[in-house]
Amino acid sequence: MASFKYQDLLIEDGDVVLDAGRNPVLIQDRAVIAQDIKHAIIESNLAVELIAERSPTKKADIRTKLELLIEEDVRLVPGTVRLDEPKEGVIYVFAKTIDFGELALGDVTVEITNA
Repeated sequence: MASFKYQDLLIEDGDVVLDAGRNPVLIQDRAVIAQDIKHAIIESNLAVELIAERSPTKKADIRTKLELLIEEDVRLVPGTVRLDEPKEGVIYVFAKTIDFGELALGDVTVEITNA
């Protein structure tokens, strides 16, 4: 059996993801870090503030707050966090983990929708 440093349940749209046998899907290591970052961003409400803000200066301040929030994760290499907002409502996070290399584009994607 494989050994993992981190393991957690996969959460999508606020619910546990189940496989075909109705068992929870497990994620490991880098995916756990990515999911934790995504949930921290959502819980902070900074992504919603970023989308709602129109002032370029205030948007830059919120992006800095987001970067600092993500930098608090001790599993990341300090100074490697970078955000990209290719379109309104979508934020990509790039960072390097200490043990598992780069967090890629698809690992942490926060999408804010009007729900």
